[in-house]
Amino acid sequence: MDIDEIKQLCLYRQHITDPSDKHTVCHDLNGLQAQFMSNVYYGLKIRCKEEITPQNFGDGLVKNWTVRGTVHAFNEDDLSLFQNNAALYHSEEFKGYGIFSEAAYQYVQAKEAYAEQAEEYRKNGSAWTLSPERQKYFSQLIRQKIAEGIHTREELKQACFENGMMQPENDSMFNAWGGGMRELCERGFLCYRVCERKEFMLSPDYVPMDSEDADVEIARRYFEHFAPATIRDFTYYYHCTQARAKELMAKLPLEKIEADGKEFFYLGELPGNVPDIPRCVLLAGFDQLMLGYKKEESLFLPQEHLRGIFNLAGIVMPPILLDGRVVGRWRKKNKKMIFELFERISDKDRKVIENSAAQLYKEIARMEWKDMA
Repeated sequence: MDIDEIKQLCLYRQHITDPSDKHTVCHDLNGLQAQFMSNVYYGLKIRCKEEITPQNFGDGLVKNWTVRGTVHAFNEDDLSLFQNNAALYHSEEFKGYGIFSEAAYQYVQAKEAYAEQAEEYRKNGSAWTLSPERQKYFSQLIRQKIAEGIHTREELKQACFENGMMQPENDSMFNAWGGGMRELCERGFLCYRVCERKEFMLSPDYVPMDSEDADVEIARRYFEHFAPATIRDFTYYYHCTQARAKELMAKLPLEKIEADGKEFFYLGELPGNVPDIPRCVLLAGFDQLMLGYKKEESLFLPQEHLRGIFNLAGIVMPPILLDGRVVGRWRKKNKKMIFELFERISDKDRKVIENSAAQLYKEIARMEWKDMA
């Protein structure tokens, strides 16, 4: 088998050349990474048979912390798979947050109600920004407010301030990297809503899977729907060691093929007569076709273009895939599409890219090109 055949299979198994329904796509790909909600919309739009719109793409999905410790949009019935820490499920034993800083101490010390507590913690070398007791109190308050119909992050922050929350406590509870709100999600109390605004919802009840069974199931989906892939691809995708990857792989009836001097593993029967590699695909930002394989060894991303897609700030830009090879990136702003090229391509290829964009996004009124080579 050659590399182009491997690429054909990956595109097919990831539903890019084998479109399916939204819930099948989310199931097979272990959800879609969702730091920016527009990427979920774009990722589904290129993989689904049904019409995906900005209004309906999140229906039936939830957003929570999953693979690689990042937020993904996925099917509601997969909560038990991704939130599988049974010991934490609905636990009210919070540990609080502390910051070892004079600034935090000064703020807390200035509040009369906490002056004595601040002195005590300073003697111990730390100052609480959110004590366990206060974390529990605000966690219960937040759930109560959501049950009453308040869902947005800003509204919930305001409700907490109205009930005595101080700024350092707010910084911990609503930390941009997760904080106390992430804990509420990981403990099965909340989920994020799949929508453009930062909104929360009460989580449906579920029974967490056994954590080992959950790891095996995630690996099973990977090798059935991302693979053929190497061990290094899987360790990158799942953010685990090679030793752990081999443990999980040993529990699956994997097959092996060789291409370009590398071993590729997969699960299930490989389909025959898969579609050719498409002339053009406009992938989403943080697309699974980029995140599913070790970026330094990607079959789709030339190494000279790596930083054009994976920037140093941790953002994965939306790639332009031309004949199975990243040649640039794209962005959509209102009714304008902007294509940024990493290399020279023919006028004919530019037309192919423009036609792909026009078919996907019929509202586009203007297309603009930028050469970055």
